[in-house]
Amino acid sequence: GLLHYQGRKDHQIKLHGQRIELGEIERCLLNITSISACVVVKWNDDYLVAYVQSSHISEDELRQHCQSHLPPHMIPSIFIILDKLPLNQNGKIDRKLLPSPNFSSINLTNSIELLLPTNDIQVSIHHIWCEIFKLNQISTDTNIFTIGGHSLLIMQLFHRYKIEFHLETNTLSISNLFQHPTIIHHAQLIQQSIKTIHTMDKYSWSSLHLTQAKASFAQERIFLDEQIRFSATNNNTNIYAIPLAYRISCMNDHISISRLHHAFQSIIRKHQILRTALYLDTNGTIIQHCLDTNAIINDEKSSRFSIINLSDEEHEQNEIVKKILNQSDLFDLSRGHVINCHILHQDRSTHSFTQNNNDLLSKEDLILFTIYHACFDGASVSIFIRDLTLAYQSNDLLSIDDHSLQYIDYSIQEHIMDMTLSQEFWQLELKGCNLTRQLLLPVDRQRSSTNQQRSGLASTSQITFDDDICTSFLNYASSHHLTLFQLGLSIFYVFLFKLTHGESDLCISSINANRYRSELVNMIGMFVSTLPYRVELDPHWSFDEVVRYVQEKCLSILQHSHYPLQHILADLHLTQSNASFLETMFDFINISNEAPASFAQALQSYNESIHYTPHISQAPIYNIPFVYSLDSHHTLSAQHLRHALQLIVTKHQTLRTSLIFHTEIDQLLQQIVDTNENSRQLFTFIESTYETQQQLNHILHEEKYNHQLFDLAQGLVFRCHLVYYKQISTNHLLSHKDLLIFNFHHALFDFPSMNIFLHDLNQAYTTGQLLYDDNTNLRYLDYAVIEQETSMSGASMFWLDVLHHCKLDQPLSLPFDRYRLSNEHRTCHTTSISFDFGQDLSHHFLTHASSNNISLEHLTFAIYFIFLFKLTNGQTDLCLSMNINNNRYRDELKSIIGLFENVIPLRCQLDDPHWSFHQLLEHVQERTTNSMKYSYFPLQHILNQHPHISKHAFLDTSLEFISYKSNNDNNAVMIGDSRLVPGSFSFKINEDEML
Repeated sequence: GLLHYQGRKDHQIKLHGQRIELGEIERCLLNITSISACVVVKWNDDYLVAYVQSSHISEDELRQHCQSHLPPHMIPSIFIILDKLPLNQNGKIDRKLLPSPNFSSINLTNSIELLLPTNDIQVSIHHIWCEIFKLNQISTDTNIFTIGGHSLLIMQLFHRYKIEFHLETNTLSISNLFQHPTIIHHAQLIQQSIKTIHTMDKYSWSSLHLTQAKASFAQERIFLDEQIRFSATNNNTNIYAIPLAYRISCMNDHISISRLHHAFQSIIRKHQILRTALYLDTNGTIIQHCLDTNAIINDEKSSRFSIINLSDEEHEQNEIVKKILNQSDLFDLSRGHVINCHILHQDRSTHSFTQNNNDLLSKEDLILFTIYHACFDGASVSIFIRDLTLAYQSNDLLSIDDHSLQYIDYSIQEHIMDMTLSQEFWQLELKGCNLTRQLLLPVDRQRSSTNQQRSGLASTSQITFDDDICTSFLNYASSHHLTLFQLGLSIFYVFLFKLTHGESDLCISSINANRYRSELVNMIGMFVSTLPYRVELDPHWSFDEVVRYVQEKCLSILQHSHYPLQHILADLHLTQSNASFLETMFDFINISNEAPASFAQALQSYNESIHYTPHISQAPIYNIPFVYSLDSHHTLSAQHLRHALQLIVTKHQTLRTSLIFHTEIDQLLQQIVDTNENSRQLFTFIESTYETQQQLNHILHEEKYNHQLFDLAQGLVFRCHLVYYKQISTNHLLSHKDLLIFNFHHALFDFPSMNIFLHDLNQAYTTGQLLYDDNTNLRYLDYAVIEQETSMSGASMFWLDVLHHCKLDQPLSLPFDRYRLSNEHRTCHTTSISFDFGQDLSHHFLTHASSNNISLEHLTFAIYFIFLFKLTNGQTDLCLSMNINNNRYRDELKSIIGLFENVIPLRCQLDDPHWSFHQLLEHVQERTTNSMKYSYFPLQHILNQHPHISKHAFLDTSLEFISYKSNNDNNAVMIGDSRLVPGSFSFKINEDEML
C-alpha cells in the first residue's frame, strides 16, 4: 500500500482551544510561487508567527492569501519576511535563530502614516482596542491580527461593541468582524448596525386598523393541532390551555374582587388578541377576527369572570381546578372566548363577614386565569401581570393608543415578509440529514406502527444541577462568553452522543421566543417557534470545540428563527408526524432565584453588624437619593413614568431582590422577588406636595436619613417620590417647580448603576418597552455565585506580597484633637478633609498630568503621599485604604445594576526620602496600577490573610479622588422629550458625619 506523509506530530499545536496543524499553514504559504521557504511557529502561547523567505512579496499579499484559503483561527497574527531563513548545520531551518516578533512596535499600522480616529465611533473602538492590547496608539487601518488578535479577542470585541453601542444581537455579525479586521472596518459595520436599528425604528410596523386577517403561522399550528390532530383524544380536552394560578401571600394586601374584575376587563379592552375569534372559512383558511370590546364583555352566554364558592377542604379546591381545566366549553374560539378568570372563594357563611368584606380575597382563596395558547405564550405572562397590576392599582381603564401595534398587525406583516434568505438557510442547514430516522435512544416500549394518533403526552427528563455543578456551570458560561442556553444545549448534545453510542449527526428541536423585533417585546400573543437544531459532531473534538461549534450554530439560527416550522417541513416534504426531530426537545429553564450575597453586600452587612449598637451609635444610612427637577416649559407624565419604572424593575432583578440573614446556615442570602406575584409590591411610588422651603427640606432629609423607607426582607429597595409644588396636577404632569426623587438602598445599588438606570428609563419612557433577554443577560445574582467560586490564588499571592512586613495594626502618626479610648465604641463618624485646588492650581495640575502622560488619579495619590510624609514627620511606610466604587472588572458587568464596591489597601514605601518627585510618581503609578489589577479580591479576604491582627489601622485613613464639574448642564439627562437637571439641593450634615 501507499503511505501518505501528513506532517510532524510535534508541530500540531493547540491555540485558544483550536487544534492547528502548522504544516497546513506552511503548505498554504508555499503555494505562492515567490516564496521559496517558510516556517510557522506558536509564539508565547498566544500568537501564530509566519517567517517567510522571499524578496518579492508584501505582508498584505500574504495575509490576503491566507484569508482566502484558511479559517480565521489559522491565520498568523504577524508575517516576518526575511531574505533567507536561518539554517542549522544539517541544512534545516533553525527555529532557535528566528528573530523575535515585537508586537508593540511592528505593524501597528498598515501604512506609512499613522491614521487617527475621525469620528465618535472610531474613537470609542480605538479606546477599546488600546485597552485590550495595552497600547497607547493604534492606527485605524491596522489589521487586528497583526498586533496579536485572535478568535477569542474578536468574541470579546463583539460583546464590548454590543454594550458600548447598545446593539441588538442580530444586527452585528461575528464573522463580519473576522473578515474586516480594522478599526475603520469595525466602525463601518457598527455604523451599519446602528442604521439598521434606526431603519427598523423608522420603518417600524404600524397599526393597520384591521379587525380580520389570516391567522399567524404560530396560531395555525396550535389551531390545527387542537382541532385535527388531538380531536379524538378525550383525556386532553384543553391541551392548549395555559393556567395561571395565584394566591394572596400576605394579608396586609387586600385584593378586591370587584376591582380585580374591572382590571380584568381593562386588560381585554387593551389587548385585542384576548378578544379574537379563530375559525376556518369556506376556503379552509384559518381566520382571526378581533371582536368589539363591549360585545365580548357584555356577552352573558359565555361568562369569562366567575366566582366559585367552596367549602374549607383544600382537596375540593384542587378537584375544582382539574374540572375547570377539562371543561369542554372552557374556550369558544368562534366567539372570541379565549380567556377566563375563576375566583375560587372559600365559603364564609359560618363567619361574621359584612358585605364589604365578602368582596375581599383571603389567603385561602385562589385566582385562576386560563388562556388559550394560540393567543398567549410564556413571555406574555409578565406583560399580562404587569398590565393587570397597573389597572388594579389605578382602578381605571388602561390607556390605549389607537395607533399601537396589535397582534393582528404582526400576523399580516409575517405573511408578507420576504423569507427567501431564511428558506435558503434552513435548506442548507438540514441538507443531507435523514429527518425521518429516529435517534437510537433507549425506550421502554416500541411505538405501534398502526396507531399513529398522537396522545399529546410526552416523557420529560428533568436534569437538575446541585449547587457545585451550578457554580461550575455559571463559571464556564461566563469565562467563555456563552449564554446558559448555549452551554446547556452543548452538554445535552454530548449526553445524546454518548446515549446513542456515538451518533454524530444529531437533530433535535427547541423552542424560540421569536420576538425578533422591538415592537413585539411588549405585546401579548403567541410568537413561539419550534425549530430544528442540527449538529454534526467530530468525535475527536474537545468539549471546548463542541461548545464553540454549538454557539455559532445558535447564533446563526437566531437570525432565521422567524421562519415557520410548517414551511421548514413543507420544503423538505415532511409532516409533523414523521419529522423525527420533533420527538426530542431541549429546553433550558433557570429557576434559581436565590444565592449567597456578594462579597460587597456581605461586607456592608458585616460593617453594620459590628459598628451599630442600638441606643449607642446611630444606624448607618444606606439611602442613595438622586434629586431631579425639570427645565422650564418641560413636562413629564407621572403615569408614563410609573409604567417605565415597572419595566425597569422587571428587567433589572436587583431592584426587586431581598437580603435576609439566615441564622441556621449563618449566611446572608439574596432572593429575587417574582414579578408574577401580583400581590407583592415591587417598588414604592408615592406623590406628595410642598409649599415652603422648610417643607421641602424635611422631605429631602427624610429621603436621605430615614432608614425605614426600605424593606430589605421584602425586596423593597427602590422608591420613586414625586414632589409637586402646592398641589398634585389633575393630569399628573410634573413641571419645573416639581421634583423627582429616585432613591435606592445601597446594598443593591452603587453610583455607576445610575447611568444604566437613566439610560433604560429614557428608553422605557420613550418607547413604552424595554428590550432584554432572561436567557442571555447575566444577573447580579449570577455574578455573586460566580464570584464566590472564582479562583483568586493569583490575587491572594499578590496581596500577601504587597503587605509583607507591613505593620497593619499601627496607625499613621497623624495630628489629632483628642485621644481615642481603647474601649471606645465606633460611631461610624469621620472627619472628611477636602482639598479644592482653585482655577490656577487646577490648570497647572492638568498641564503636568497631560505633559507627563499620567492620570490625574496617580498624580493626586503621589501628592497626597508627600502630604502624609510631611504630616507624619517623615514616616516612610505609608498604608491607607482606597475605595473602589466601580469594581465592574469584566465587560459582562458593565450593564448590570448592583453593588460593585470594594476597599483595598494602598501601600507606598518611600525607600529613599531623597527621591525626586518623578521617582515617587513612578512608584505610586506602579503600585496603584498593580493594586487595581487585583481590586476584585474582597477586603474580607485580605483581612483574613492576617488573622493575628484584630484592628487594621489602614482602614482609618481613606483616600478618594473625585473629579467633577459644577455645571449642572453637563449632568442633565433626557427622559423622552423632557430635560431633567440634578437638583441644586444639599443635604445638610454635621462635619463629623459620614458623607
